[in-house]
Amino acid sequence: MFNDNASLRRRALHEESQTGINGSSSCKIDTEQSLTRMQERSERSNLVLWWRPLYTIWYFILECNCLLFSYTKQLWHNKGKVLVALLLVGILAAIYNVDGSHQTHVAQIEKKLLWCGYWVVLGIMSSVGLGTGLHTFVLYLGPFIAKVTLAAYECQSLEFPEPPYPSSIGCPGEDVTKDPAAITLWSIMGKVRLEAMMWGAGTAIGELPPYFMARAAKLSGTEDDLDDDELGEILDIEEKKRDHPESLKNMSFMERIKVYMHSLVHKVGFFGILACASIPNPLFDLAGITCGHFLVPFWTFFGATLIGKAVIKMHIQQLIVIFAFSEHHVELLLNLIKSIPTIGDKIAQPFKDYLVSQRAKLHGDSNQSSSETPWLAWIFEKLIIIMVAYFVISIINSFAQNYHKRLCQGKRKPLTKSGGKLN
Repeated sequence: MFNDNASLRRRALHEESQTGINGSSSCKIDTEQSLTRMQERSERSNLVLWWRPLYTIWYFILECNCLLFSYTKQLWHNKGKVLVALLLVGILAAIYNVDGSHQTHVAQIEKKLLWCGYWVVLGIMSSVGLGTGLHTFVLYLGPFIAKVTLAAYECQSLEFPEPPYPSSIGCPGEDVTKDPAAITLWSIMGKVRLEAMMWGAGTAIGELPPYFMARAAKLSGTEDDLDDDELGEILDIEEKKRDHPESLKNMSFMERIKVYMHSLVHKVGFFGILACASIPNPLFDLAGITCGHFLVPFWTFFGATLIGKAVIKMHIQQLIVIFAFSEHHVELLLNLIKSIPTIGDKIAQPFKDYLVSQRAKLHGDSNQSSSETPWLAWIFEKLIIIMVAYFVISIINSFAQNYHKRLCQGKRKPLTKSGGKLN
């Protein structure tokens, strides 16, 4: 990310130099307001739980109240649509609760929708702009694909009994024909394709808030009042390219990547968005803001994002996980770990114990599966707790900073009404 303070200071000095001998009062106002925003951003960056816990919690509560009021107001303005939605929910509830032969199909649809919705929500949590994403691929989808891969090679079949699959995996009974030759990378991909694509669709949905934020700011002409750090970053890029083309040579590696991605999305359009969405890209928020800023049509942005994340990128990630957890690759990894001098055997043993316990569970060996929890499982549980806690903390920090942004915008409105011009 560009240095916000430095960019604002450069912009203020540039405006002041443009004033020249005339000494325009409007430019002086712009300079003062730019410096004020620099101070506001610096103060907002310190509004986090570990620096200012009381203010952060209080601002978080106030932001929640603002959002609740805003969404309630929007629902009231769309009473007709809300009424139709409630009517449809009532009809579906009646179908769900009335006994009849249709209940068999209702149960199947309910199970499938809940399972798909579970992965969509995890995907949204992974990418939604709330300070930081919960890395649900590492915590949930990746381990699920790995578990299916290990089970396929151990059971020599993909016909896992339902239930308990997919919530739990067990090998099929003796009545199911086992064909080791049928266990291929492509067949395993087909087994987990639904979960992977639903998760990818969720990540695409999670990328929409930055797009709508930038689009609304552009249409209302209040990009500066919005005072968003990422949007300001895009404006800085445009200003640098327009006024100081030579400054691009002095940019850092990350800044060059952002400039390149910004240009790719802006100039190439659909295929540029598709390219950015088809690879693991922590900077994709910038693509969404760019599309909103240049008023790229919604279905162009969302269609390219959905195809890139739910189809292309998810198949790449599936291939990597399945390849890594294939039977012969797991054995090769264990042998490599064992070859490490002195500590190799100690490190490899927990992995080996974990694999043994998982294989026992697949075959329904209750004695082995009820044994002491392996070190790896214990570490993974604690890792999940830490990451979820950090995710919740990041949401609180983000909401508190958003409320601080509201306060700063409210203070600047009287200046606008009195003749001050916000740039």
